[in-house]
Amino acid sequence: MRISELSAKSGVAIPTIKYYLREGLLRQGEQTAATRAEYDDSHLRRLRLIRALLEVGKLPVASIKQVIEAVEDESLPVHEVLGTAHYALGPTVEPEPGEDWQAARDQVDRLIADLGWNVHPSAPTRDELAQTVVRMRQLGVPVDLTPYVEAAQKLVSEVEMDSIPFHGPPEAAVEAMVLGSVLYGKAFDALRRMAQESESARRLK
Repeated sequence: MRISELSAKSGVAIPTIKYYLREGLLRQGEQTAATRAEYDDSHLRRLRLIRALLEVGKLPVASIKQVIEAVEDESLPVHEVLGTAHYALGPTVEPEPGEDWQAARDQVDRLIADLGWNVHPSAPTRDELAQTVVRMRQLGVPVDLTPYVEAAQKLVSEVEMDSIPFHGPPEAAVEAMVLGSVLYGKAFDALRRMAQESESARRLK
């Protein structure tokens, strides 16, 4: 297909496609003439992935490049490719000096070990949760994560992971993981807040 058809099918404007080509996010099409190239379904898949990372994941171009590089590295297992995208989605958290931070990080590490979860020691989510625990303690919020652990495990094991096509193209797996993580996360948060409103009304009205 020509770039105009690629644009129509993907919903991505031609100037934007050309920008992705220049940045190396999208591989060049097959040159059929001096000013013409042909594109195929792999370009459509890549554009869907880029849109998922950019529009849903809200990742900067530099982070998208890292994910694309992982997708294109055929030596990487799918688990590591997904991990690259997953880590890119989260915020960057700098450990805070002091005993409070270390105590929170130790608690998070013990929690993961007790659960038997296979989470890399350098996973940024460890620091992200530790920072949340620090804030909870500072604000006097009880640090009882058990119900949330159970909800997260159930949501991930019974819904999110089943939607990921692990045996297809890496782009498809990463796209599904990004969409699932971000969109299911937003939906869960909205449902939780609605449940809070409903329960407040039940108890107080």
